Amino acid sequence: SNDTNATSPADKPVMKFEKETHDFGKIKDGEKITYEYKFTNTGKSPLIITDAKASCGCTIPEWPKEPIKPGESSKIKVTFNSAGKVGLQDKQILVTANTNPAQNIVHLIGEVTLN
Repeated sequence: SNDTNATSPADKPVMKFEKETHDFGKIKDGEKITYEYKFTNTGKSPLIITDAKASCGCTIPEWPKEPIKPGESSKIKVTFNSAGKVGLQDKQILVTANTNPAQNIVHLIGEVTLN
């Protein structure tokens, strides 16, 4: 089939994160932290994020709903609520977009200590 609308892998958008892992260090149980993962579309077509899910309900991602043009940058804002999460943390945020592969993963790591 000759589908002219299909984007060949070479022309697909590419989600390039400035930092794929953010270490928030040590925080006290109950503190909330927010971090923005900056990324650039280094591909050749508009980048559309369809979903962003965290590995835990304590971590809430917010992502841009508009397409990110080639060469443009945006960010995914992640808020982590440490209440009841004492110990070493590695929260994965799974970002689904029209990239190849479709899944892009960033990490939020650190340690939550008792007050």
